[in-house]
Amino acid sequence: MLQKNFYFLARRFVAGETIDTAIEAVRKLNAAGMSATLDFLGEDVLERDAALRVRDVYFEMLDAIGASGVDSNVSVKLTAMGLLVDEEFALENLLAVMAKADGNADPFVRVDMEGSAVLEATLRTVWRAYSTRKNVGPVLQAYLRRTPDDVEAAIERGARVRLCKGAYNEPEEIAYKRMPEIRRRYLELAKRLLSAGNYPGIATHDRRLIAAVKAFAAERGVRSDGFEFQMLFGCRPRVQREIVAQGYRLRIYVPFGTHWAGYFYRRVLERRENALFALSSIFSR
Repeated sequence: MLQKNFYFLARRFVAGETIDTAIEAVRKLNAAGMSATLDFLGEDVLERDAALRVRDVYFEMLDAIGASGVDSNVSVKLTAMGLLVDEEFALENLLAVMAKADGNADPFVRVDMEGSAVLEATLRTVWRAYSTRKNVGPVLQAYLRRTPDDVEAAIERGARVRLCKGAYNEPEEIAYKRMPEIRRRYLELAKRLLSAGNYPGIATHDRRLIAAVKAFAAERGVRSDGFEFQMLFGCRPRVQREIVAQGYRLRIYVPFGTHWAGYFYRRVLERRENALFALSSIFSR
């Protein structure tokens, strides 16, 4: 039912169902001065064979990125790599993707953050992988009360962080719920990463936060090539063009695949403000 009722909305935010359609979407973004992160949709894999198939799709993605010459890296979800099957198994799959990515112009592999139930295991796996190869970094969510400590841990390691507000509907004891507080926390963490982090990804569509980050970077002399803004495919294209026109780096998160319904629900419809944002983005140009 979700597939049928919401595809007219989701197709704005998902770059088709195949690697070829995703590469073509990235090519158009590159032509507009934007880099990309490709993500194969899927999560909560409960069988080893299914996780290995996801790993193999990432191998194909990385080959396609290299052959096409597009400016893109990849992001993975560890539950799609078998985290719920076995943590060691997920680590093996992540390391295999990282090793494969090493042959590309942009070898970086971003590990998406999922719900709080797998947060500890995700970070544990990322840091174990990082101790072996440095072309990996996590997403951290500003609305979680623990995130300042996680930011400091990443800074201490020299790891690259993608900072986002957070999309999952988490309980109040572990996450801030009011948007003014989330914005304040986000900006504090962004400033910390801009001051001491390693090429942070400032992932937000919030115009106020984007303006505040620009002002802080200018005030502190943070070079425009010392960080990048990041936004979702299909969201606020006018703002995307403005960021590029002003000389900032911008990376677009480009999801694709047949399992778009779970992504669309979790990232767009699960929280009220995300649903309103998605609807407003439909009418933006």
